[in-house]
Amino acid sequence: MDPGIGWRPGPTHSWGLVLAYDLVIRNGTVVDGSGGPSFRADVAISGERIAEIGRITERATSEIDAEGQVVTPGFVDGHTHMDAQVLWDPLGTCSCWHGVTTVVMGNCGFSLAPVRSDARELVVRNLERAEDISPAALAAGISWGWETFAEYLDEVDRQPKAINYAAYVGHSALRTWAMGERAFEEEAGEDDLGAMEVELESALRAGAIGLTTSRSRNHATSDDRPVASRVAHWSEVQRLVAVLGRERAGVFELALEEAARSRDPERRAEFLDRLGRLALDTGVPVSFGVLGGYDDHLLELIDDVAAAGGTMFGQSHCRGVATLLSFQTRLPFDKLPEWSDLRARPEREQLAALADPAVRARLVHSAEHGEYGTAIGAEARRPDYDHVYVMDSGLPPHATVADVAAARGVSPVEAMIDLAVSTGLQQLFIQPITPEDPDLILPFLRHQGSVMTFSDSGAHVSQVIDSSIQTHLLAYWVRQRQDLTLEEAVRMLTSATADAWGFTDRGRLGPGMAADLNVFDPETVAPSMPEVVTDLPGGARRLRQGATGFKATVVAGQVVLADGESTGALPGRLLRDGARRA
Repeated sequence: MDPGIGWRPGPTHSWGLVLAYDLVIRNGTVVDGSGGPSFRADVAISGERIAEIGRITERATSEIDAEGQVVTPGFVDGHTHMDAQVLWDPLGTCSCWHGVTTVVMGNCGFSLAPVRSDARELVVRNLERAEDISPAALAAGISWGWETFAEYLDEVDRQPKAINYAAYVGHSALRTWAMGERAFEEEAGEDDLGAMEVELESALRAGAIGLTTSRSRNHATSDDRPVASRVAHWSEVQRLVAVLGRERAGVFELALEEAARSRDPERRAEFLDRLGRLALDTGVPVSFGVLGGYDDHLLELIDDVAAAGGTMFGQSHCRGVATLLSFQTRLPFDKLPEWSDLRARPEREQLAALADPAVRARLVHSAEHGEYGTAIGAEARRPDYDHVYVMDSGLPPHATVADVAAARGVSPVEAMIDLAVSTGLQQLFIQPITPEDPDLILPFLRHQGSVMTFSDSGAHVSQVIDSSIQTHLLAYWVRQRQDLTLEEAVRMLTSATADAWGFTDRGRLGPGMAADLNVFDPETVAPSMPEVVTDLPGGARRLRQGATGFKATVVAGQVVLADGESTGALPGRLLRDGARRA
């Protein structure tokens, strides 16, 4: 054959034949993200877009045989804290391992911009305890080269990355940029508010996806002060959200104040009315977390706002938030006097000490009678051993520490020590913070006003591992419990989240849509066991969790993960202005 006939240079030639597509995924079962029935088809990709779905006879530069697999849109996670990690981790772990191809970062009022070059420690102060992000890792992993939010977006844009990112402006960062130390102590004056409004407007025009804040007592600094956004009067929040309304851009996300779940009906009603009025008066979509067990009234608020013409949606969780405990990370006992000296030692010395019956006896007595103090957020707290679980697999059910202790004829604290010693201190324990009862969680997953997207990826790196909520949904709720169909679950992870944040070209499979896809085995997809690693900048520790069952994850038409391993491709991008409502 004459190599000049139909030949094109580069990777699109094969023995003189022009290849019709860059990538074809063949023989898979397509679950297109709409919630409709799955169907067998091939998916053809040209460049960064899906070209055709159906029976594809033409050849492609690359092909994936998806026999026995499902082909879905890439998953969209609307609640992460990857703002720092994107600067040192091009893969976007652990999210990428669980099928996530697009994340929204900057939630709960925490972002790395805007920031004054001489006051970066104020941003770190907001983050380090509230989101459990190591100051040492931030110092080692970030080369600060921005002040405004627009400049931060440009820096994210320049970074090589495997997945896509969109970024909120965090109120705490905005406040400390405008007010300095006063942000942790004072209400904003008119000049402060004016400066915040101007910077927020600039950020939105540069592509910020909206504004976030925290009103939650669970967000505090290392010196036990409220993070900066919590000091703000509600009128300040109203002023800033009004900027989004005027710009017709973005989502407003908040960590709710205590009044939202108050047992005082008048106090709760006052806050809910205030929040509902904010959504209706500004026309801005408002979002916040909803957790099964005690947030039914928040679902009612979402429905009421929708009926009145506003937009409000909850962010639900598919298993309830829990802290992971271990001798390698943290324990509820760490601050107790008898334990603190032990826990400051290297692991080998801890193991040696735990072999001493006298030391163990003192530790057990301290754990049973000690004063635990106050825990916030995902911090470990006084344990109820009937509700602390021994984690021996990536999915429930898990035995309680109380049951294991009873079977062994020892106290719960002794059982935890025994399990830790027998595993070289690697044993993990689960301490729920919010209800984990499936019967309480399922109505929140199914509610039309909620989206399942509360991973907090990038934060709580030594406390919680929720980057796996996507694979948990597929393995537990679809395959194990069969409460959801595969089509329902994929819709929750794709079009439901994409639509909530205005990503109109993602979340569904169809010609012209972004070529972000997953290929996985629905019979084996699942979260793996978490592990403790020291791969943060400066050698700081974090919990890391992979997944099983993925054949490929595709971003912008390129395979970024094959059988769970990086291919080296980094086609991810910053999604600017993804939530603009023109």
